Amino acid sequence: MSAILATQWKSAIKALRADDLAQVVDTDVTLTGRRRNAYFERRLRAAVRDPESHVQLAARAGSHVLGYVLARRLRGEFGQIEPALRIEVLGTHPQAQGQGIGLALIDGVARYALDHGVPELRTQAAWTDYPMLGFLDRSGFTLADAQVVDLGMPGIAWQPIADDAATADEFGDGPALEIDYGKPAPDFDRLARDAVDIRSMTPEDLAGIVRIDRQLSGSQRAAFLRHALDETLADSAVRVSLTARVDGIIAGFLMARTDFGDYGRAEPVAVLDAIGVDPDFGHRGIAHALLSQLCVNATALGVERIESAVAYDALGLLGFLYSTGFAPSQRLAFVRRLA
Repeated sequence: MSAILATQWKSAIKALRADDLAQVVDTDVTLTGRRRNAYFERRLRAAVRDPESHVQLAARAGSHVLGYVLARRLRGEFGQIEPALRIEVLGTHPQAQGQGIGLALIDGVARYALDHGVPELRTQAAWTDYPMLGFLDRSGFTLADAQVVDLGMPGIAWQPIADDAATADEFGDGPALEIDYGKPAPDFDRLARDAVDIRSMTPEDLAGIVRIDRQLSGSQRAAFLRHALDETLADSAVRVSLTARVDGIIAGFLMARTDFGDYGRAEPVAVLDAIGVDPDFGHRGIAHALLSQLCVNATALGVERIESAVAYDALGLLGFLYSTGFAPSQRLAFVRRLA
């Protein structure tokens, strides 16, 4: 790397290549202290499978990767109408820092967004990560209109209280293996999940999910939900997305993923992307049942925290999550509006 620093770095931002993986992983180790080959391999595979949903750029000097950024396209998450690019990984080799590489990478993502009709960038950071907060400020980011909330395991112990229909959206991707923890685990306590049939989500559930989402949102988002479901099933290390049935009818759903690396996180986190209950089946504890099963699954996987992001004005949903034990996270959501 010293040979690179002897030259004047040029702001040449190009697409990240598969043969860059080793250098990206090595730089990530120096930044996080952990080797995460599987995480970056999964992200590269996802970009190959669905290139329209992923933007992965690198700053190079000759054959050396000085920095990299991985972003993913959002298509209606957080209840948004406008699309966005979510920046999930950003890194610059320690010996190449201070040369404007990070800013150039963010600007590269911004140019891609504008060229493809995407009006904003989104990301997250821990409020104690002062260098990152300063960098986001210099990059033009401001606080977003969403609150990050989380729940520590063992999670909720269900109580017999009514829950109203609720939705939360922040669809994303997660690691890829095929382990199914969706079946209800034996439990000698009568929890909410014992009152309804909780199952792993499958592609055949899409029609029921679209029906519930249309009732709750008033919009037809079948294409968006189909894409989100495909990602949930294809990119999940464990199948933690669930449906709830009453008399064989899908009465509720929960989309979640296990996250092993986005936003600089080194510890595994279960991210709650969406939860919805058919209004016709409200006040039966279905949302509690879905969350209770997610907590069981997360605990079995060694995941210590469930996280979600909710718009500030979604007071009903925030109230429901707070009632189950969620609290404001130590992470903040940011946005950079481009148009």
